[in-house]
Amino acid sequence: MTSRRLFLSAAALSGCAFARSHAWLQASPSSTGPSIAGLRALGIRKTRDAQLYVPTAVAESGKPAPFLMYLHGATGSEQQGIKRLKDYADALGFILLSPASELRTWDAIRDGYGPDVKWLDRALAKAFESCAVDPRRVAVCGFSDGASYALGLGLANGDLFRSVMAFSPGFIPEPFERRGRPRVFVSHGTNDPILPIDTCSRVLVPELKKRQYSVTYREFDGVHAVPKDVSEEAFRWFLE
Repeated sequence: MTSRRLFLSAAALSGCAFARSHAWLQASPSSTGPSIAGLRALGIRKTRDAQLYVPTAVAESGKPAPFLMYLHGATGSEQQGIKRLKDYADALGFILLSPASELRTWDAIRDGYGPDVKWLDRALAKAFESCAVDPRRVAVCGFSDGASYALGLGLANGDLFRSVMAFSPGFIPEPFERRGRPRVFVSHGTNDPILPIDTCSRVLVPELKKRQYSVTYREFDGVHAVPKDVSEEAFRWFLE
């Protein structure tokens, strides 16, 4: 079986059609400019927009800060990342961007990269314009479908995302071409009934290592979730 098919084997589990297309992003962070504290909508779309959160301590420091983009799971919205990660952003001092997919889940989960890539590029560009970001600590993470998309997008844009965190991913939607080589954190519950570990992370993690990516992998005794100790470890790993 080829590595290409290994990456697709978990995708077949969810009945996803698959198309190869590029997932390149053009947005680039700036380490200058003021970061304004608080939570605000970017206002790029009337519905299913993106939320940007800058902790007060980050804004008051006046220094470029780590930046994390969170990608929600199926049926999620731009509120999901704020609900799940805002406290971590406050405690650990990073800027948080939480966008929503155009439809109920991300484009490459359905049939290939397309409108969501362009949308995320716009959201990132607008966020970068209004924040002082440390370009050495820009990351993408996600849960479930968002984890799968974070892997595909992160591997395609390793020159932007130095770190990728995937919580309970199903597969890696292959980009046409990759740039850079980010490090990767993957976690998965051994009793996950939605995306079973044997056909998902236990397939894709060895393949990532075979392709010589630096991978930190955590299995836990649990279901389709992200335990607090796992998320805490992942975010501290990101900030190392």
